[in-house]
Amino acid sequence: RHAVCIFYLVLRALDTIEDDMTISLDVKVPMLHEFHSYLYQPEWKYMESKEKDRQVLEDFPTISMEFRNLSKVYQDVISDICHKMGVGMAEFLEKKVDSQHEWDKYCHYVAGLVGIGLSRLFSASELEDPIVGQDTELANSMGLFLQKTNIIRDYLEDQLEGREFWPREVWSRYAKKLSDLAKPENIEMAVQCLNELITNALHHVPDVLTYLSRLKNQSVFNFCAIPQVMAIATLAACYNNKQVFRGVVKIRKGQAVTLMMDATNIQAVKAIMYQYVEEIYQKIPSTDPSSNKTQQIIASIRAMSLPGSPMASRHHYSPIYLSCAMLLAALSWQYLSTISKATEEYVQAGEN
Repeated sequence: RHAVCIFYLVLRALDTIEDDMTISLDVKVPMLHEFHSYLYQPEWKYMESKEKDRQVLEDFPTISMEFRNLSKVYQDVISDICHKMGVGMAEFLEKKVDSQHEWDKYCHYVAGLVGIGLSRLFSASELEDPIVGQDTELANSMGLFLQKTNIIRDYLEDQLEGREFWPREVWSRYAKKLSDLAKPENIEMAVQCLNELITNALHHVPDVLTYLSRLKNQSVFNFCAIPQVMAIATLAACYNNKQVFRGVVKIRKGQAVTLMMDATNIQAVKAIMYQYVEEIYQKIPSTDPSSNKTQQIIASIRAMSLPGSPMASRHHYSPIYLSCAMLLAALSWQYLSTISKATEEYVQAGEN
């Protein structure tokens, strides 16, 4: 728990530097490259950030002290991932995401490495078998599936803030500029582009299911599975949906609570994946340029996740487990609702 907490805070500090547009590149690039070394410098902190999360930089000596109190095996993982991520972030500061290969590479740096680092921590703690931390390809896919889902869903928000993460290789087949996809006259092409990117993201689902099937610890499983089922539900909501280019697409609160409650074992997760890829399948337009590829990847996911009796184990849950799960769900959605409301207000402000 402590290792995961410190891992999060260290990466939050690194991300705050990357996001801060007031730091000049000649200052920012060396900071990103060297950030992992600051973990071993008790006095290092940065007081000039203008970002909302600047406290993690201003109070970094507190974080680095706790980092140095961790077991060396945890320190080595966090420092290594921090180093690789800083180098990757610096690489993409001055270039846009062009090819689909570069899209995978960018998502690897900002999310795949998180999946790899967490997996190594799970194995180092001996809560999970060594293979979980060793199989970096599967761990990377866990991060890429979540990151691509966020990038796809957040098209409009990123456009309003001047950020572009959709790969040029894909969107350039549908528009001259990425921003053109938001124009009403281009909505048909925009939705086709959206569907192609969702199809790309779905290719990570088989890896996700294989990864989750290896987990033995219940807490680790819940921690890993809940974001993944939220992601597949989000992609199903976004697929062939014009609203992605007009506002915020999000899953219903009750739907999210149900996912949190149900995603407690691999059979349940397979059933959830099956349900949402079926939902996507039913929405595939026959005229969509990606329809064959979408059908093919859905067939692969179906083969891995044929439902048996996925919810049969629900009556085995103890009352205390259900109470804790509902409390977790309520607290999570209180936080997520606040974030969603802020995003909606920002989008509305942009439209006005």
